[in-house]
Amino acid sequence: MKLYYSPGACSLSPHIALHEAGLSFEAVLASTKTKKLADGSDFLAINPKGQVPVLELDNGARLTEGPAIVQYIADLAPAAQLAPAAGTFERYQLMEWLNFITSELHKGFSPLFTPGTPDEFKTMARARLSDRLAWVDQQLAGRDYLMASGYSVADIYLFVVSGWGQYVGVDISGLANLGALRARMAARPAVQAALKAEGLLK
Repeated sequence: MKLYYSPGACSLSPHIALHEAGLSFEAVLASTKTKKLADGSDFLAINPKGQVPVLELDNGARLTEGPAIVQYIADLAPAAQLAPAAGTFERYQLMEWLNFITSELHKGFSPLFTPGTPDEFKTMARARLSDRLAWVDQQLAGRDYLMASGYSVADIYLFVVSGWGQYVGVDISGLANLGALRARMAARPAVQAALKAEGLLK
């Protein structure tokens, strides 16, 4: 398999998941700005949306949305227990978390990374993100991970997205439960392996 990624982007989530799952894959650097691969070829030929992540299977089939990709990875390696079994109520709770993170957090950060976004709108975006992240912090009270069943791909996605705050003025230092989850995540060998592979950790 191939994972097309951009360092520190949302593609870090499936990158970590692949390491957690112990699956064999090739990480392929893709620029979301120039839409080029390292060899100069056109990334848009891989994903016309011009976005990462893209997971390309051995048969050439491709998945292009992070929440779908991480669930696929989890199902490829059930022994890693990165997701509850398909069809269970807990699996739908996982989907609930993945949908929340992608719509309320991930997309909430987008205007803060977009050149030309008016300052007034950025202020509103930061306030909304702070509110949503505070709610997540409350949900983590008394538990180590988002799911009662334990560690999952939702935690990986949350770890990646919540880490963006440091670059765009969204302060999460006062969110103790989220901070504790991030510390647990940062200590995991799979997380460190993916961060090192993307040049984000020495």
